[in-house]
Amino acid sequence: MANGFVPELLCPAGSLDKLKTTVLYGADAVYLASQNYGLRAAADNFTPEQLREGISFAHDHGAKAYLVLNSFLHDEDLENIQGDMEFFQRLGADAFIISDLGVMKLAQKCTDVPIHLSTQASCLNVNAAKFWKKMGADRVILGREVSLLEAHQIKTAAEIEVEMFIHGSMCMAYSGNCVISNYTQGRDSNRGGCAHSCRFEYTLSDGEKEVTNFFMSSKDLEGLNAIPEFSKFGIDSVKIEGRMKGALYAAGVTKVYRKALDLYAREGELLDALQLKKDLQKLVHRSYFSGNLHQPAGADSIYDERVHNESEYHVVGTILETTEDFHVLETRSKILPGSTLEILPFRGTTIVHQVESLTDVVGENLEHTKPNQLIRIPPFEGVEKYNVVRARVTK
Repeated sequence: MANGFVPELLCPAGSLDKLKTTVLYGADAVYLASQNYGLRAAADNFTPEQLREGISFAHDHGAKAYLVLNSFLHDEDLENIQGDMEFFQRLGADAFIISDLGVMKLAQKCTDVPIHLSTQASCLNVNAAKFWKKMGADRVILGREVSLLEAHQIKTAAEIEVEMFIHGSMCMAYSGNCVISNYTQGRDSNRGGCAHSCRFEYTLSDGEKEVTNFFMSSKDLEGLNAIPEFSKFGIDSVKIEGRMKGALYAAGVTKVYRKALDLYAREGELLDALQLKKDLQKLVHRSYFSGNLHQPAGADSIYDERVHNESEYHVVGTILETTEDFHVLETRSKILPGSTLEILPFRGTTIVHQVESLTDVVGENLEHTKPNQLIRIPPFEGVEKYNVVRARVTK
């Protein structure tokens, strides 16, 4: 039995390449940052021309592009923001993600771009949501501390769109309002400099006994099983964290949640959940848990394992072109004859290719590949430009 509503799938775009990857693997919308104003200064982020190309690419493929302006800004940071916001509107930004009331008012003064309240504003209750709606917010991105039931109550009572995180890293601070990196690395966590210092292993000592553990590192959120509730409660958008993650993560996690949402929309139940969970296990992650979606996270939410859950795979390249005779693969790592490559189509099952010999793009034989080299692979049906190609990690 088909279900009438599923949320928008909102995916991270830390670079132009990753924007194209997430859009083609099924994102309904992407969130991205210019080289100012965002909270991920270490991401590639977007130059003005990349913003133009990225937003246009998203729109051409039926996706929206939300521009992040949620860094904690001082007066000196605001000198050019009005002109920048006007430029972002001309490029076609579908929304601004903002945490500061002053920045919100500037955006409303100089543009008519919809406002999405950033999770950095820690909107956790009905009264706060009503206030932000009165101030002009079209959507509130709720803090990760909110449960699905609370989110439903906020949406219903405040009559405003709500967005929730469904997958990715969790922060031990309320909605990411943290200053640990300021003290450990001299980098302002809330102005784009977060060094993820909470993820490190620390030793506590009382002078006699020492205990070493990941005291401040949370497990990763995984809300796949909650898709029926996200749908039932009318959550407008489900958000994947990860602008700092690589292309394989972007492709893999987007593909899993796209398939899950489409299955639920078509069948009215979450089919293939076990296989989808297995696919998520193949991506780099900390141990998964359901966050605060159903009940407040407890002591078991702390990541206390000594071995990081590394991905079973690494990226070996991206399909650059397809022809009737061969596909062109742009390599990112070394490939040897005998390697087994796995091509991830945008839809459908993984395509496996056993490499017998290697040839460059003009047909010359190779002993092995180098990064950023163009090689030929056979013309498999279903392979398209921008498909990500992976291989198992050899131990």
